[in-house]
Amino acid sequence: MKHIRGTIILVCCVLVTTAYAQHRQTSYNNYIKQYAPLAVEQMKQHNVPASITLAQGLLESGAGLSTLSRKSNNHFGIKCGGGWRGRSVRANDDAPNECFRAYRKVEDSYEDHSLFLVGNQRYASLFKLKKTDYKSWARGLKKAGYATDPSYANKLITIIETYDLYKYDNDGMSKREAKKWQKLLKKKPWLANPHDVYIANGLAYVIARDGDTFQLLGGEFEIGWKKLVKYNDLQRDYTLEEGDIIYLKEKNKKTVADVVYHEVREGDSMHSISQIYGVRLKTLYKLNVMADDHIPEVGERVWLK
Repeated sequence: MKHIRGTIILVCCVLVTTAYAQHRQTSYNNYIKQYAPLAVEQMKQHNVPASITLAQGLLESGAGLSTLSRKSNNHFGIKCGGGWRGRSVRANDDAPNECFRAYRKVEDSYEDHSLFLVGNQRYASLFKLKKTDYKSWARGLKKAGYATDPSYANKLITIIETYDLYKYDNDGMSKREAKKWQKLLKKKPWLANPHDVYIANGLAYVIARDGDTFQLLGGEFEIGWKKLVKYNDLQRDYTLEEGDIIYLKEKNKKTVADVVYHEVREGDSMHSISQIYGVRLKTLYKLNVMADDHIPEVGERVWLK
């Protein structure tokens, strides 16, 4: 009975997580559809990449669902500052009761975001970058102090690549720049259709697609392909199959989830279990006092921590 209750709880957790992910994806897509034209317009006027504007809007406003964005039309979390003379509201952020800018309409928020970057000297170096170099823009924003979150740049990049926001930067390209972009796509085809990034056991992973190779995935995520092989306990001559879980960092020594063990099902292997939970294969053998050629049987418990 304990096992059944544990299984039910695990299934419920998975269903809740899946439902949340679907809700988030829907809200993100709706936001992009509504505000992408506004971001492109700002890019043409002020040279801020549309992908960066959209990613910041999505992240800072929770896809337009945060209290600050709904009640004050502030989609970028811009605080008042000493020179602000417009409307304002108070909210808790890095400190209690901080002053944030409030706008009459969302368009004003987008315009002020562009002017905030253009008119602030600490962001001046960003405008020397290409509009299509969203990674350098994201890292530059973090370095210049736009946000205190140490993962801010990575979050922006992940949003841009997950929702293909970089394509909106092309709307501001000249014909010459567009040709360069097409040449770049031939060298880096993943830019046209990047992989979605998921999280398991606190680790980022992707799902392999038909035709993927370690070299292609390594190029997309700027990771040596041999490292990807090692991170996923595979051999260099392994051919990726559609649906394979591929971690982008070394797996953990134990699961961080509440699940203590995995009950082997038909088709499971020690490697597949290792991939499901993001636990190193060598560690699984050690935790379970198994030889490295052990083949688990259906119903067997494989301990994860």
